[in-house]
Amino acid sequence: MADIEQRLTRIKRFTSSWSFLFLSLVLIGMIILTWLIGMPQKITFETIQEPITNPLMGWAPWADAQDIHQPHTLVYADLTWREFEPQKGHYDFASFEAEHHLAKWREQGVRVVFRFVMDVPGKEAHLDIPDWLYEETSADGDRYEVNYGKGYSPDYSNPVLIAAHQKAIKVLGAKYGQDDFFAYIQLGSLGHWGEWHIKSDTMIRKLPGQNIRDQYVTHYLDAFPDTHLLMRRPFAIAQQAQLGLYNDMTGDPEATMIWLGWIMEGGEYSQTGEHHGLVPMPEGWRLGPVGGEQTGSLSDEILYGEAKARTLDLVRSSHTTFIGPRGPYNLPSGSTLQPGLDDVMAAVGYRFYVDQARMPQRVMAGHRASGMVSLSNTGIAPFYYPWLVWFYVIDGNGEVLISGTKGDTVMNIFPGQAQRFYYSLPIEKLPPGSYTLGIGIVDLLTGKPAVRLAMANSRMDAIQVLGRFEVITWDDLIMGGG
Repeated sequence: MADIEQRLTRIKRFTSSWSFLFLSLVLIGMIILTWLIGMPQKITFETIQEPITNPLMGWAPWADAQDIHQPHTLVYADLTWREFEPQKGHYDFASFEAEHHLAKWREQGVRVVFRFVMDVPGKEAHLDIPDWLYEETSADGDRYEVNYGKGYSPDYSNPVLIAAHQKAIKVLGAKYGQDDFFAYIQLGSLGHWGEWHIKSDTMIRKLPGQNIRDQYVTHYLDAFPDTHLLMRRPFAIAQQAQLGLYNDMTGDPEATMIWLGWIMEGGEYSQTGEHHGLVPMPEGWRLGPVGGEQTGSLSDEILYGEAKARTLDLVRSSHTTFIGPRGPYNLPSGSTLQPGLDDVMAAVGYRFYVDQARMPQRVMAGHRASGMVSLSNTGIAPFYYPWLVWFYVIDGNGEVLISGTKGDTVMNIFPGQAQRFYYSLPIEKLPPGSYTLGIGIVDLLTGKPAVRLAMANSRMDAIQVLGRFEVITWDDLIMGGG
């Protein structure tokens, strides 16, 4: 009897050992399967070299131009005070918007570079401020006839002019400072063409000192707190307020090198004789955009043909984001200069691409799809508005089924740098099958992806395809699927 009990005990121990071993193997198998299912795929991508027509950068032709053949996402519109406020307190937005086709540009997703001006030299004697303001300021400015043209230069230190300017800019800000349709505001207001210089070797009085000039800047800062403002020269207030800069001699080697010298070293503001009127802003492009129109001193054939290499060097040294309003927009796409135009457009602004991505190969049904995408900037400038990165799950018909964002922007991806963006998408309700993962940078105005990456893409829109993954079930695994 004792012998039988001992045998039974040994059998129980043997059975228990095998049961434990079997359960252990099952558990280990499940762990291995789970690991294999969740094992991410790492993907790298190659960049493309051709120009990309992207928002908030590139060419910025005149908004009222009739002959534009080059692709663009910006237009330039200026407005004289005389046009804007013909009668005191009456602001004519309708004429301005109709003349510059602003409704059309907004509908097309094209944004505006804007400048408000008081003095535009012309062929005939004229005023660019309203008659009522001319009278209220006692006509204390200077009528002129110089090689720039004819016009009237107001006394910018007149307190009546300053107070009226503050009101006008406040009204403009209330209208156009509520979204980024007016993407870049160039200051504007002072000097011929609003360029903060006058023909001071004539009888025209000089521009006022810094304490007066800064009042005009403050008007813009108050009226457009969420819009990027650009100044013609690196004044102290531009550095303090982290403003952008613009160079209306883009492509001119001598003028641009002088302008770059101001930015690197500061120096004298020759218009007023202030020895330290300009301050160094060598890293200013990191915080504010750099733009400006093409020089009128050189032809398109020189800028984009025989001297293209020099033009590219000046653009890159300036960290240029846009060129306009003067530019080669009337040249047809088949022009012999098109390769040069393309090279310049491939150089300006930001240029994002995915240098690597980590995404699942398979996701168990009922779970989330998680991973990481690294965006790199191979351009010469950052992106200046807080547009968000979104991720998309797309079905076999190309339809977006799921989208999500963690609220991360692309603003801090500087040239030569990369930033990682992590995602975790709720795909629990998706049926088993094959899906595509995509990424997009979403326009604040439209709520749709708008930035095309410097990569090949199988989609026609601005959602960049990254790769495919499978949603599977345990039955798929048991039956040999997945």
